[in-house]
Amino acid sequence: MTPKFGAFVPQGWKLDLVGIADPAAQYEAMSRAAREAERAGLDSAWVYDHFHTVPTAEAEATFEAWTTMAALARDTSTIRLGQMCTCNSYRRPSLLAKMSSCVDAMSNGRLIVGIGAGWYQEEFEAYGYEFPETPTRLRMLGEAVQVLKAMWTQDRAGFQGTYYRLEGAINRPRPVQQPHPPLWIAGGGEKVTLHLVARYADGCNLGGDPATVRRKLEVLKRHCDELGRDYDRLTKSTCLEPLIVGNGAEVKRVVADTMRRTGETEASLRGPYTGPPEVVAARLRELVELGIDYFIAYLPNGVEEGAIERFAREVVPLVG
Repeated sequence: MTPKFGAFVPQGWKLDLVGIADPAAQYEAMSRAAREAERAGLDSAWVYDHFHTVPTAEAEATFEAWTTMAALARDTSTIRLGQMCTCNSYRRPSLLAKMSSCVDAMSNGRLIVGIGAGWYQEEFEAYGYEFPETPTRLRMLGEAVQVLKAMWTQDRAGFQGTYYRLEGAINRPRPVQQPHPPLWIAGGGEKVTLHLVARYADGCNLGGDPATVRRKLEVLKRHCDELGRDYDRLTKSTCLEPLIVGNGAEVKRVVADTMRRTGETEASLRGPYTGPPEVVAARLRELVELGIDYFIAYLPNGVEEGAIERFAREVVPLVG
C-alpha cells in the first residue's frame, strides 16, 4: 500500500506563531498552511489539542483544536482534517460526538477523529481538570470511544458506564461519513490502548524508533487476531518532525530560529528526520516496511510559505 501523508499546521503550541503579533494574522498563517498542504496534494491537515505552549507555558497564542477544525473546514475544500490527538478529558465524549458530527458536515465528510487518554499533567491542572491515574484515564477512554460510536450511529443513543452515561441522546446533524468519521486512537500501551484500537478504532498512532514500532504493530496484530478484526484494514500512523534541508547554512538558520523561539536545544531539533530529502525518505521507508502506512509531519519551519509544499514535492514521492 502506498503510504499517505498529512501535515500539522502551525498552531502556536510549539511557539511557531511567536513572530506574528496580530491574532487574526496568526490564524491566517494557519489557514495558509492548510491550503498549501491541500494544493501540494497531501491527504490531510492536522492540529494538536493543547491549551498552552511547550516546552514551557508562555503567554503566547495556542489556538484551540476544535474551533480551528471548524474554521479550516470552511477554508479548505478537499483535504482531510484531523487532530493528533483530541484529549478525552478536555470534553465529555457526548459533546465531542456533537462537535465532530457538525465539523464533518461543515467539511462535507473530510474529518478524521483522533483521540487519546491525555498525558500533559501540568496543562490538566492549569485549566482545572482532574488528572486521574493512568489506568483510570484509559478506562475513561475506553468508555468514551463507545459513546462516540453510539452517538454517531444511533437515533437516540444510550450508554451506561462508570464514567459516562447517555439516556436517549439525539445527535443531529449526523456525520456525513457513514457509518461515522474514521476514529483513530493514539498511544502505544500494549495491554490497553492497542487493545482498544483493535476493538473499536479505524486506525492508530504510534511513536518510537523502528524496533519499537515493529513490536507495537506485532502486538496490535495479535489483538486484532484475538478479536476477529482485520489488521490490514486499520490505518497505522506515526508523527514525525522532518527538517528538510539542502545545505548546512539552511539547517543552521532554521535550527537557530527555532531555538530562539522555543528554547529547545540544537540536539533535540536535529532529530532523525533532519537532512536532505533522500535521507529523510530512506528513514521513512524503513517504517513503511514495518507496516506504517500514514505519516503526519510537523515541520519546525512550517509557518514559512513553501515549507510544506517542499516536503510534499521533495520527500513524499521518494517514499511511496
